[in-house]
Amino acid sequence: MNKSPFLESVRVELRTRRYSLKTEKAYLHWIKRFILFNDKRHPEEMSNVEIERFLNHLACNRLVSAATQNLALCAIIFLYRYIIKREIKGLNYSSSQAERALPTVLTHDEATEIINHLQGKYALIANMLYGSGLRINEALSLRVKDLDFNLGTIFVFRGKGKKDRYTLLPKSLHHLLQQQIEKVKLLHNRDLNESFGMASLPPSLIRKYKHAVKDFAWQYLFPSSTRCIHPYDNYVCRHHLHETTFRKALRAALLKTNICKRVKAHTFRHSFATQLLMSGTDIRTVQTLLGHEDIKTTQIYTHVIGDIFAYTNSPIDK
Repeated sequence: MNKSPFLESVRVELRTRRYSLKTEKAYLHWIKRFILFNDKRHPEEMSNVEIERFLNHLACNRLVSAATQNLALCAIIFLYRYIIKREIKGLNYSSSQAERALPTVLTHDEATEIINHLQGKYALIANMLYGSGLRINEALSLRVKDLDFNLGTIFVFRGKGKKDRYTLLPKSLHHLLQQQIEKVKLLHNRDLNESFGMASLPPSLIRKYKHAVKDFAWQYLFPSSTRCIHPYDNYVCRHHLHETTFRKALRAALLKTNICKRVKAHTFRHSFATQLLMSGTDIRTVQTLLGHEDIKTTQIYTHVIGDIFAYTNSPIDK
């Protein structure tokens, strides 16, 4: 299928500026939608009127969420700033404010009940979301080298905001994780025997650690069942599981319970935070483990459990 030279120039600019692959796909999608909505006119020929008309169409006709509106706007701003070389000023449109809703959380019994209905690697992933406060993409992106059983820590490389952090490695998961590592080792050895075995690494790390591309330590903890072509460097590698496979397993597990809550992968992270606060963990510690830049983001969990300060006990409870 023929690729649009114009969209390819946008892709090159996104990669030059080190945007994530997920952001790249989203921006290209909304830029393409913007061009198609305006009858395939070149963006150089369009201005504020066409941009406003497109954004209003998304809000009024497509009924997209505030977050989706803002994502489309960011993609268009990127297009004009870096490709068209023109700043968009005086736009009669402002970023929509998403409604701030309290997160859904699970009790400990509810979390364990759902996990007990998951099997194998999916149960282990859910245990890590709940036991370590990881985001689903952080859990799936873990490599063998990121687990330190001696210190009881997990290294999260380039989490949200491209920030590194450490979080807890639950002792109760040590045995299961070591079993998973053995499975990864068997799969990696099979890849090596078939003249493959290269890890899926970002381009910058490929150049820096070229000699270690086939090292076991760089393999994903939850590898995909199939090999693929690296999206940047076009070599055959084994990526990690796609998050949709976990979502399907989680949905099936939830249907086997009587829990009437909207449960997503991120719900386990919310539950991790509230359980720590309820057990008396200092909110600053929780902030660090979750990787929140602003403590106000962490404080939302204190409202979930009903106290202004979740770690403060009422005098009457003593």
